[in-house]
Amino acid sequence: MHNKQALLTDRSIGVNRHHWWRDAVIYQVYVRSFLDSTGDGIGDLAGVRAGLPYLRKLGVDGIWLSPFYPSPQHDHGYDVADYRDVDPVYGDLGEFDRLVTAAHRLGIRVLLDIVPNHCSSGHPWFREALAAAPGSPERARFHFADGRGPDGSEPPNNWHAMFGGPAWTRVTEADGRPGQWYLHMFTPEQPDWNWRDPEVAAEFDQVLRFWLDRGVDGFRIDVAAGLFKHPELPDSPDPEADARTRDSVNPLAWNQPEVHDVWRHWRAVCEEYTARDGRERLLVGEVSVPSAREHAKYVRPDELHQAFFFDLLGAPWDADAFRKVISEAMQDIAGTGSTVTWVLNNHDQVRTVTRYGEPAPEGSGLGAARARAAALLMLALPGAAYIYQGEELGLPEVVDLPDDVLTDPIFRRTGSRARIRDGCRVPLPWSGHASPFGFTSGAESAKPWLPQPEYFAEYATHRALADTRSSWHLYRDGLQLRSALHQLGEGTLRWLDTQPGVLAFARGDDLVCAVNFGTAPVPAPVAGTPLLASGPCRPGELPGSTAAWWIDGS
Repeated sequence: MHNKQALLTDRSIGVNRHHWWRDAVIYQVYVRSFLDSTGDGIGDLAGVRAGLPYLRKLGVDGIWLSPFYPSPQHDHGYDVADYRDVDPVYGDLGEFDRLVTAAHRLGIRVLLDIVPNHCSSGHPWFREALAAAPGSPERARFHFADGRGPDGSEPPNNWHAMFGGPAWTRVTEADGRPGQWYLHMFTPEQPDWNWRDPEVAAEFDQVLRFWLDRGVDGFRIDVAAGLFKHPELPDSPDPEADARTRDSVNPLAWNQPEVHDVWRHWRAVCEEYTARDGRERLLVGEVSVPSAREHAKYVRPDELHQAFFFDLLGAPWDADAFRKVISEAMQDIAGTGSTVTWVLNNHDQVRTVTRYGEPAPEGSGLGAARARAAALLMLALPGAAYIYQGEELGLPEVVDLPDDVLTDPIFRRTGSRARIRDGCRVPLPWSGHASPFGFTSGAESAKPWLPQPEYFAEYATHRALADTRSSWHLYRDGLQLRSALHQLGEGTLRWLDTQPGVLAFARGDDLVCAVNFGTAPVPAPVAGTPLLASGPCRPGELPGSTAAWWIDGS
């Protein structure tokens, strides 16, 4: 068997590595909850910069920063009031520049979250639209329309917003009378841009260049299947589908064919910058579409480099379900010449430990074991992978936040706790035995913007780094071996025959990854001790809820 330490010495990170994005592992930084440098209880860019050595030690290739632009924070930055600046709560442009410089010095690339589907109701252009008359150029940048009914008191169509309630809000005109309605597919504070207006496209072209000129390595594109709506804005046959599924389901509001022209242009802009210095800039889209085949259209050679493949995140803990979604992705997406972009979690989803633990009894440890196994499986797959902050610590979802601290607009609009996202956004624990667990530089009495439970002490990073059995070490070892083993993220996989409930595949000539989705031990597909395993393994045996990597034939 290969020597593990010898393999690890082969790893290197270089900012200028050709096609770095194809097998990159990117760490999603939810800036507000990562690390607070000022003591106000809110994470900031200086905190991210202070945490870079931690991320370098973990071994990621880059970071994706959640929105830090000036914003009223109705949806924590996904309601952007100014696309070319930094909200003072997070720092300023000087601090952003220092962050990029420090990250590049450590070989870590920086991706920004850009929000082109909608802006903030506080954006200057939307305020101009409210002040302007119906039919004006200012209103043409958004979706303004007359209401239905004899007095225009009914919305222009029957669409509902993803976060609950109607997708239209009526405005009061300059003369004080009720007037037109504007479209917002999320909240009333997030009006949708009208991408059929050329001024909108021109504005975002300049936004991209502003940040590319400041050295960013690419963009994560929010709601990348959005932007264009059906030009006639007709009624939907299932108007509440988006709110019911909290997904981009309405075929009249999402995935319109014109959106592909935008991504072709954005790709050309990125290629222009790449041609100047040889440093590839990345476009990765949040694409929610009905099938892997439809997904593949977004990553054709002249469009987005990559798009998140969410089917793995949504798959139940079942070997057949995992095999199906992996096979479909490899067939339809990798067939475009791109690579699949795998995710197990993000800032909108219940944390993996909790999601995989249900409906197991609390404290059983089943969710944690499954989450560790899923992480090792993901890191063995061909393509890129994104890790949401705190997953490497094994953090569970905080499910008992009191109503009076919840900030998610879904809760504010629906009153329901069923699908709120605050529980996965609780600030990270770094050190100590009590909140704020080193998250904030303020006094021990300083309060993070969301309260941290007492049990977060068990997951603090300083404990994780000291315990070689922790999830952090599993992620770190997986990342290092992934890079050392001949660019494991590239290439294809070959499924191996296994007994029911077990998934196994080979990568290249000698690596085998197997996952036991059951609870009872099964014979290992490869003899000998695993190179890496998500839990204790005896030679020749793969325990339940465990994944392992072997080097075969050595």
